[in-house]
Amino acid sequence: LHLVALNFPLSGDMRADFQCFRQAQLAGLTSTYRAFLSSHLQDLATVVRKTDRHHLPVVNLQGETLFSNWESIFDGNGGQFNIHVPIYSFDGRNVMTDSSWPQKIIWHGSTANGIRLVSNYCEAWHTANMGAMGQASLLNTGKLLDQKVYSCNNQFIVLCIENSFVS
Repeated sequence: LHLVALNFPLSGDMRADFQCFRQAQLAGLTSTYRAFLSSHLQDLATVVRKTDRHHLPVVNLQGETLFSNWESIFDGNGGQFNIHVPIYSFDGRNVMTDSSWPQKIIWHGSTANGIRLVSNYCEAWHTANMGAMGQASLLNTGKLLDQKVYSCNNQFIVLCIENSFVS
């Protein structure tokens, strides 16, 4: 399962699933991609199909392993990953080193176990209001699910996950 960043940072008012779908298509990827976000309809932990959560590794766009499987992201340790394995955008840039993402922070709106935090997910990702809050993670901590709260007017990295494997 590929974990890929959108080609530009977004504030809390986003159509992230559509952006993931569209940018994956434009990059020539045939699988379905969903935003790596908890939403009003679904917890982050359940975005990937049940049949693909245990046996497939989570990899970057170059096939380098970030996690042994989807479930391992949500074991309560905050989604610990090796910061030396790059996370790429759909257009192939490393979000950790590219200046297009000045803040190396990803939105997620979740607990460390991938459960939605309704008080901290930018009103279901429909507002960039400075007074609204969203849960996010500083990538240089080596955690995808670090528990930090930021104003929804910030523009941060949005990740997309291939939510069903297509061979």
